[in-house]
Order: sequence, then C-alpha cells, then structure tokens
Amino acid sequence: MTKTGRRMCAAALVALTFANAWRLHAQADTALTVGGDVSKPLTLTAADLKAMPRTTVSVMDQGREVKYGGVLVAEILVRAGAPLGRDLSGPAVATYIVATGKDGYAAVFSLGELDPAMTANDIIVADTLDGQPLFDYQGPYRIVAPHDKRGARGVRMLQKLDVVRLRK
Repeated sequence: MTKTGRRMCAAALVALTFANAWRLHAQADTALTVGGDVSKPLTLTAADLKAMPRTTVSVMDQGREVKYGGVLVAEILVRAGAPLGRDLSGPAVATYIVATGKDGYAAVFSLGELDPAMTANDIIVADTLDGQPLFDYQGPYRIVAPHDKRGARGVRMLQKLDVVRLRK
C-alpha cells in the first residue's frame, strides 16, 4: 500500500471512530433511564418509547392550547417493575419518583398520583408537541403534568426517573 493509501485509510478510520463515538454520545443523550427501587432498571431509547402505548394531553401555553404526545409515566414504571395497581398498597404507597433533566432540574411525583388505578392524572413523558418532535430546549423528552396549575414540575430535557421507597 502506498503512503497516500495508508493516509486515506487512517483518515477513514479516524472519521469512522469519530462517527461511532458521536452516535454513542447521541444515544446516551437521548436515552431515558429508569432506576432506583425497581426490579427491572431500564434504559429507553426514542424507538422504545415510540413502540409503547401513546397518550396525548392538552395544556394551555401562553393563552393557546397545545397537545403533547408521549407515554404515561405509569406505563414506563410498570415495565421497570414499580409497584402499581394492586401492588400499590401498604408501605409501597410511600413511594415517590424523582424526574431529573439534563440541566439538573428535578421534580417529585408520588407514585399514587402516577397510577391510573388511583387517579386520572395523565402525567406523561412527552416526545412530541403538536405532532412534531420537541424543540431542543425542551427535549428530546419532558414530563407533562396537564392538571398542574403551574408548569413547575414539567421537567424539560428529561434524562432519568428514579423510584424511591421510603418504607420497605
């Protein structure tokens, strides 16, 4: 192989390595992890969320109604093995979820307010706004709590959901 051929191979290898590193970084940046006190910790991709049952919720934003699409937080928690439905009783009622964004912003939800068997509060992990992907400053995922009077618990750039049980 000539010197030029070796340089071209080396340049292609560097470019391929950079592309793979960027792809892995992008996947990590768009993954949603579910951990803490669950029996099946999860790392969910955009494709995983798209494959789950979808829900749409409406909220008022600056005087106009917008529609967020996504997955009920409860659906995600069920897959991680959190105690929901009949299992949400006794000490499990003292369980809460910490939703944390890429910027470190966090909000807390009780497990009971996320469980459809206990309330009709459709809190979702949203990935679309009016049918389009979320804007970069919001996404790729965010928590939307449509019945909150203020959006303070609407964690943007959501990266993880941690389940915490106070009593076991």
